[in-house]
Amino acid sequence: MAKYGKSASKNVESAMGRRKRGTLKSGSGATVKSRKQAIAIGLSEAREKGAKVPSRKSSRKTSRKSTARKTSRTSTARKATKKR
Repeated sequence: MAKYGKSASKNVESAMGRRKRGTLKSGSGATVKSRKQAIAIGLSEAREKGAKVPSRKSSRKTSRKSTARKTSRTSTARKATKKR
């Protein structure tokens, strides 16, 4: 079974064309020059339209958890120094 739908490939193709013309912008407003970033933008637009596209990788979620771990480590270190 195919991972991506036809409409998803059309969105990616459109984003690649806009990159070639220099009209594709990132979220911050900067002009996109990277091929990989253009593909990511095309897939993101396809997701918004409800096309058949796999969900994003979970690596973005783990970065949030790592910050929570860092804060818990510092709080335990503070407790140890207070006892001394």
